[in-house]
Amino acid sequence: MKRATTWAALGILLAAGAAAVEKQAPPKKPEDPDGPARRHIDLALCLDTSGSMRGLIESAKQKLWAVVNELATARPRPLLRVALYQYGNSGLTRASGWVQQLSPLTEDLDAVYGKLFPLRTNGGTEYVARVVRAATQELEWDRGKGTLRMVFVAGNEAATQDNQYPLQDTCKAAASRGVIVNTIFCGADSQGRSTGWLDAARWADGQYAAIDQDRGTVVINTPYDKELADLSAKLNTTYLAYGRGGAGGKARQMAMDRQAGSLSSSAAAERAESKASGLYRAGQWDLVDAAKDGKVKLEALAEADLPEPMKKLTPAERKAYVIEMAKRRAEIQKAIQALSVQRTGYVKKEMSRRGLNEKASLDAALRSAARTQAEKKGFEFEKK
Repeated sequence: MKRATTWAALGILLAAGAAAVEKQAPPKKPEDPDGPARRHIDLALCLDTSGSMRGLIESAKQKLWAVVNELATARPRPLLRVALYQYGNSGLTRASGWVQQLSPLTEDLDAVYGKLFPLRTNGGTEYVARVVRAATQELEWDRGKGTLRMVFVAGNEAATQDNQYPLQDTCKAAASRGVIVNTIFCGADSQGRSTGWLDAARWADGQYAAIDQDRGTVVINTPYDKELADLSAKLNTTYLAYGRGGAGGKARQMAMDRQAGSLSSSAAAERAESKASGLYRAGQWDLVDAAKDGKVKLEALAEADLPEPMKKLTPAERKAYVIEMAKRRAEIQKAIQALSVQRTGYVKKEMSRRGLNEKASLDAALRSAARTQAEKKGFEFEKK
């Protein structure tokens, strides 16, 4: 099989999991969810880690993957990049305004989760304007015309405390750069409206929400969770670590599985669903994704940079091996997706039976704003 045909087939396998390797893949069309028409969604999550915000941090750990899963249903399927900031923590420096970038915008969601999971709260002075300014100016936002650029800032003190950078000026400056600022107040709605959180969202074309950080996160374990976690572990076997960062990327993937599982079976199941979506990408360290994205030429890799099973293979055998892993991955992802549909149905019924309302939760606020703003950018979602 010629090289072009081989890699076209690999792309189809990864995108749809249906085409046979032996058949020549047709040219990608713009409507292909993994094709050239894909646009960016850049999302910066800014969390208050002052002493009273433990509930917020735990909610973010539990529900980050639920937000990813919401965006994974968008069409055309976006290229999602996430950044993470903390602010208001006494362990940070006065010179920085008690603001710290933990992760730049990246497709490596495991790297973001790895920075989120160890976060702890500690005292603090909460400067909302300072963290919004940092995210707006420091991050390398995609400048594409169709890109959705969003900041989510969550906290529970007045948003107007920063005397050096007025909140209105900061938010309007973000909007002028095409960055939407969404605000999430952790407390009573009336207090959030009267302390600058609603105004901040309005000044930057964003959405305001008030949530209960301690009781708003709805976690429902289901009969499908264990099987999804098992499939997630099986999916890991299709990732082929290569190069200098390969071993670290593989270890991080498995560590994030364990950390999600340590929170709840629900978090582990939602992570499994994310790994089966088109938004979970590991081309920095995985040969299957790297080959699909055109980041590597297998025949050019040194033997030392290859995973152990591929070290003694010929160039033709290397390609065949990667294609086989792509096919196996697509099959497991398809099984996860099917099971996730059943799990979603179970969760909805159980919430209704218990009379639960998730509207006051962090993930509901994130998903609502992200979905609304993505639709304004021309993304489409299935009707709920």
